[in-house]
Amino acid sequence: MDIRHITPDYAVSPQISAEDIPAIAAAGFTRVICNRPDAEVPPSHQAAAIEAAAKAAGLDFAINPVTHQTLNMDMVAAQKAASEGATGPVLAYCASGTRSSIVWSLGQAGQMPTDEIIAATAKAGYDLAGMRGQLDGLARG
Repeated sequence: MDIRHITPDYAVSPQISAEDIPAIAAAGFTRVICNRPDAEVPPSHQAAAIEAAAKAAGLDFAINPVTHQTLNMDMVAAQKAASEGATGPVLAYCASGTRSSIVWSLGQAGQMPTDEIIAATAKAGYDLAGMRGQLDGLARG
């Protein structure tokens, strides 16, 4: 498991398994957000399996499947609501953590300076500098 903090309260990870949930809970996360569509993974790693393990460990779970082709502002709003509605730190996962970083970044546009958004994701290992124009455009409204 490769948890990468973007902020103190929002971290991303590549695909997790049900066996990772106890460590996620022990690390202090209170909500897990699945950004990976079920069609990309075997049944053992689909959202229902991870959700069952998360709930058994006392964690909240949200599903917001994102693909680069279908990403839209409704998904960004859902991610933001799931993050902000958590009672503590959130772990979002997808295949590599990139989509979870992108959807977070888009939700921060206009609330954080673009340079800070790009720096936060870069520190976590995700180079989203190519999104600068899009983030600036969203910030301008």
